[in-house]
Amino acid sequence: SGKQTLKIFDGNDAVKRNQFRLISVPRIAKNEEVVEAALRAYYINDDQQEYELQTFMQQALLSDDIINRNNAAEDSNLGLVFRESVPEAWIIRAKPKDEEVIRIYPAWLKVGMAYVSLRVNKGSTTQTVIKEVLPLLGKQTECLQNFRLVEVLMGSKQVQRMVLDNQELILNRLKDIRKTSIRQMNQTRFYIVEDSKSPVRVNLFVGGLPPQLSSEEYTNILKDELAIKTNVVSMSHVYQAQGAVVLEISCFSEAERIYMLVKDTTVNDKPLNAVVIPEVVASKIPQNCCPLLVFVNPKSGGLKGRDLLYSFRKLLNPHQVFELTNGGPLPGFHTFSKVPSFRVLVCGGDGTVGWVLGALEEIRHKLVCSEPSVAILPLGTGNDLGRVLRWGAGYSGEDPYSILISVDEADDVLMDRWTILLDAEEPTEGGENGIAEPEPPKIVQMNNYCGLGIDAELSLDFHHAREEEPGKFNSRFHNKGVYVKVGLQKISHTRNLHKDIKLQVDQHEVELPSIEGLIFINIPSWGSGADLWGSESDNRFEKPRIDDGLLEVVGVTGVVHMGQVQGGFRSGIRIAQGSYFRVTLLKPIPVQVDGEPWIQAPGQIIISAAGPKVHMLKKSKQKQKKTGS
Repeated sequence: SGKQTLKIFDGNDAVKRNQFRLISVPRIAKNEEVVEAALRAYYINDDQQEYELQTFMQQALLSDDIINRNNAAEDSNLGLVFRESVPEAWIIRAKPKDEEVIRIYPAWLKVGMAYVSLRVNKGSTTQTVIKEVLPLLGKQTECLQNFRLVEVLMGSKQVQRMVLDNQELILNRLKDIRKTSIRQMNQTRFYIVEDSKSPVRVNLFVGGLPPQLSSEEYTNILKDELAIKTNVVSMSHVYQAQGAVVLEISCFSEAERIYMLVKDTTVNDKPLNAVVIPEVVASKIPQNCCPLLVFVNPKSGGLKGRDLLYSFRKLLNPHQVFELTNGGPLPGFHTFSKVPSFRVLVCGGDGTVGWVLGALEEIRHKLVCSEPSVAILPLGTGNDLGRVLRWGAGYSGEDPYSILISVDEADDVLMDRWTILLDAEEPTEGGENGIAEPEPPKIVQMNNYCGLGIDAELSLDFHHAREEEPGKFNSRFHNKGVYVKVGLQKISHTRNLHKDIKLQVDQHEVELPSIEGLIFINIPSWGSGADLWGSESDNRFEKPRIDDGLLEVVGVTGVVHMGQVQGGFRSGIRIAQGSYFRVTLLKPIPVQVDGEPWIQAPGQIIISAAGPKVHMLKKSKQKQKKTGS
């Protein structure tokens, strides 16, 4: 084929862990082309002239240049070995330098200056760097002994800090980091930090506890399970509805012990989780400053979520970027609870966006900024809300910095949210004394749409397929292929949904046509971008908007009709438009809300507006103005 596949390691750490990335290059590729492809595999945008590739064979690190190996000295056994064949594995190495420019970030808020650049050479130590940096930051009169140079690694799971020794040679430190991992160097910053005289105080978020308990009950659980020492541990915040507390700990060793123990502790068969909460000093945030709170779901969009986590932690303060798989959205909202004005960026699919909006609704009353605007970076399969708000059909590798510029320039819009009350009338088995009891009412929130019948049945089949083989569902292309497959299996099925349900809109009975699916839509995008309502004008209904306080009700006649809608050949059957709906189920029917499907027992479904409208950010149509800032 003229192509060859190479394993690329980014340093000694990757070799130890046997974690490599594959690149495909022409067999006659030049050295620079292979280096460029290797850096691209690790999302490193540095000048490729600063890097070289070394061969990796039999767990030894041996230097050899791809392009020059045929001209190597005849007494070099290594050159002779690789004349015939290219080794399958290579390691990216940074070329040694006698001097370079590093960035030093102030650990205090300095508006208009994110960092200062400083040239360091072989003789530069931590102490000389501090001495040169302080005047550049306006602190020339300060005492050198009051400052430290801190190396901060912003990994995907945690932020690691290390205070550098005053006599440490900076170039040697940079060389060691790059030898360990080129990518780690790209995730490392150097901060100049002023020694703090404040007492030790660690804030630890503990989630996964039983909900709706009192402070005393939570304290007793933590005493029993974690053996907390009440003389150094106090409970500063309690989130009863979410089953979470925030502990204030005045001893580092006790905080570390509790943090490690929480990870191996379960309460009522549910694992606990712990997140160290940074302290935001809201009084020091300048007026008219609107920080960004970032939530990333690393499980969305294959590996893209993980890579975005790296990028945003590097571009922003790492403490404002939260990983949703560790404690959900609540730790982030708690951290920003005293910030007078902030915005939110959610990186994930429509389900992730719904999760964050639901958490925001629950904790809104405890936030100083009770109505932050929410932007979306779509990483899921359908991404219908992201499409409507102009954020696109899905993230495809755009520069994360340009995404932050787009969020900064986005327009604030309002969006309706809806509460769905599901009240099953059919009793469930296993009640007390063998007597069947009715299922308790269930309340869910809806942002995009709610489907009954064939639409929900396809979603349910997809959900089951994903649960059986979760590892295969890591790309939008594969996911859509599975949707097509389950749809084709149901083409010949005939149902009479209109006979199995009754619909009431704004207190008026509505007669249903012959349909297999009934869908309530809040946004003009369904099933990965299809316009289910259609664009034709109709005197019977108002033109739909996402903030009009109305839902549109549409019917589909089957899988073929759904396919035609998604292909843009047809629209759904317009049935009604209103603000209050009651659906009576006469038999068990598949239901899905924003992509989450289940079988709903016979009973009542009531859909009504959910509290205040939510503020969303819609990507501006105008060209970006701040790309140079």
